[in-house]
Amino acid sequence: MKLQNDTFIRALLREPTEYTPVWLMRQAGRYLPEYKRTRAKAGSFIALCKDADLAAEVALQPLVRFQLDAAIVFSDILTVPDAMGLGLYFAEGEGPKFERPLRDEAAIRRLAVPDPDSDLRYVLDAVSRTRSALANSIPLIGFSGSPYTLACYMIEGEGRTDFASVKKMLYQRPDLLHRILQVNASAVTAYLNAQVEAGAQALMIFDTWGGMLSDRAFATFSLAYTQQVIEGLKRHHAGARIPSIVFTKGGGGWLDKIAAIGSDAVGLDWTVDLRAARQRVGDRVCLQGNLDPAVLLTDTEAVISEVSAVLAAYGTGAGHVFNLGHGISQHTPPENVAALVAAVRDRSRSYHKEALG
Repeated sequence: MKLQNDTFIRALLREPTEYTPVWLMRQAGRYLPEYKRTRAKAGSFIALCKDADLAAEVALQPLVRFQLDAAIVFSDILTVPDAMGLGLYFAEGEGPKFERPLRDEAAIRRLAVPDPDSDLRYVLDAVSRTRSALANSIPLIGFSGSPYTLACYMIEGEGRTDFASVKKMLYQRPDLLHRILQVNASAVTAYLNAQVEAGAQALMIFDTWGGMLSDRAFATFSLAYTQQVIEGLKRHHAGARIPSIVFTKGGGGWLDKIAAIGSDAVGLDWTVDLRAARQRVGDRVCLQGNLDPAVLLTDTEAVISEVSAVLAAYGTGAGHVFNLGHGISQHTPPENVAALVAAVRDRSRSYHKEALG
């Protein structure tokens, strides 16, 4: 059955569109009062993620408020290492933690690829139920953390500012880090392909911590394994093209390298000059981004002004998906999101008239 609104998919494939499509990283979440009510009903964040019906409900909530061009499955990037037996939990006010982080060689050698159909069934059920509820109105995005970003949490046991243990392993025992990354790459590939089978119509890889690496280390320990995932992804399913997006926070300096690994789109954080980025990559990939999320903490006038600046920076023609440069803040007023979405839909049309003839 054909999508009623395939603007997002066409933009990812650099095909002409009537306007610039828009969706927001973390568009379903803590800034919405209806999300807070659903989470309270679930009892905890992890319980919400593991209840397929409630996860689908949360994924659909922003679509009731805003005229977005894509939905994203409600889950967490750390479901994969949790399925590997590391014991994911969320400490109140402290973020995600693992009960059994990878602290010794024996644990690393035992690490194995989980079976998505059994070990991550709750995510696949959330994908299929969300896709069904969307009724082909707009496409559904499936996602995962990158092999390197997952490894950061798996080794440290929680989020860090410096990930010192990860870097120590990288320089002292690169063989152990390569072992983790190889397992992760196989796991992420299988997981994303399972999401496609369950109904995801586009895929996104979040390399949240790749930007903390040196140039050489990024190429060896992050980008190479992300490319391995990209090369293993399903490109077509049920007669439809399945586009992919890679987002490396802090990765603007490696834009050319990221654009060369085979994904259809590259996500940009807010530190990147969008005009210069387009000049660098040409028509090789679609670009996604890159409004500073902090703009949404201001007022509607500032939001509209900054939206206009991002659109102008990309300029005319196809190949741009409007998004934030990172996830939306929990303190964002929903009315500012409404202003952003309306401004993109309205003000981007003039940039597409020539392309549409």
